Amino acid sequence: MKVNVWNTILQLSKERGVETSVIVNAIEESLRVASSKYFTHNEKIDISFVPEKGDLRVYAIKKISKEPKNLSTEISLEEAKRIKPEAKIGEEIEINLPSDTLGRIAAQAAKQVIFQKVRYAEQEKIYDFFAPRLGEIVTGVVRQIESNQNIILEVNKTDVLFPYREKLKNEEFKRGDRVKALLIQVKKEDKGSQVIVSRADPKFLAKLLELEIPEIASGQIEIKEIARQPGERAKVAVLSKEKDIDPIGACIGVKGNRIMVISKELNGEKIDIIEWSENPLLYAKTALSPAKVERVFILNKNEKTMQARVLKDQLSLAIGKKGTNVRLASRLVGWKIDIKEK
Repeated sequence: MKVNVWNTILQLSKERGVETSVIVNAIEESLRVASSKYFTHNEKIDISFVPEKGDLRVYAIKKISKEPKNLSTEISLEEAKRIKPEAKIGEEIEINLPSDTLGRIAAQAAKQVIFQKVRYAEQEKIYDFFAPRLGEIVTGVVRQIESNQNIILEVNKTDVLFPYREKLKNEEFKRGDRVKALLIQVKKEDKGSQVIVSRADPKFLAKLLELEIPEIASGQIEIKEIARQPGERAKVAVLSKEKDIDPIGACIGVKGNRIMVISKELNGEKIDIIEWSENPLLYAKTALSPAKVERVFILNKNEKTMQARVLKDQLSLAIGKKGTNVRLASRLVGWKIDIKEK
């Protein structure tokens, strides 16, 4: 029979960015499944589909037998003559799906393709596009703010999930805002691929530093550790691979211009740049900046605990608001640091 679906296939292909062959194969598969309701003996169903010409046939081939034993592959002479009057025993006969039934099934199959197979192909395309970009910064536009405060961003014409937990403290967005975030997860699910981004992940800060500071991008300066309270404060330990490069100065920039750009992107998050050291005592001392530490000593090496002594006027600075400074320093160094007044 003639079916005018080629223009529809071309339109779908263009709108959804899916190859025409994917749509044609999906229609054929749907026809095969739907036709099994007509061919009820588990017949092998063949399909001849040339969408460019509008030609469509769905049929099963059976051998004409005097006494059919396997109805999936055999047909009686009496039944065969209803299809082909000159049929003879031993011949093979093609049994076509009736055109009215075929037309109805073809229409249903096209709908199923639109809602199922094409969507699946789209999800595969989404996964293939985003999966290699894990760990990169993407820019999206806020399209929806859900009741649970999760945000849906549009990135590359794709809905991307920006969970509430991945936002910075006191950060607010509205529809139409452009948002930079780190691609942290791309996963396949039964309902399709899901892409998740974050602004709270420490790697987001690392990537911003890499984009803003050429010495980090080139590998001359290495980011060794990051400890972060998103939206409030972060500590970044860096190490210079070149003797003539000051890692702290390079990261902060002239009059703090480099670090200020990053802090502004992070909603005013304070960023302490410190020099990494193999010596845990020296490392801890610098990690507690901006406080000036008089002395640091180990309390228990096995339990990895140490104590830092500071002058009275440096005590609150060393501890930080709600203990943030000492907590981040401890996470950065990997030792529990106790602050005491000297």
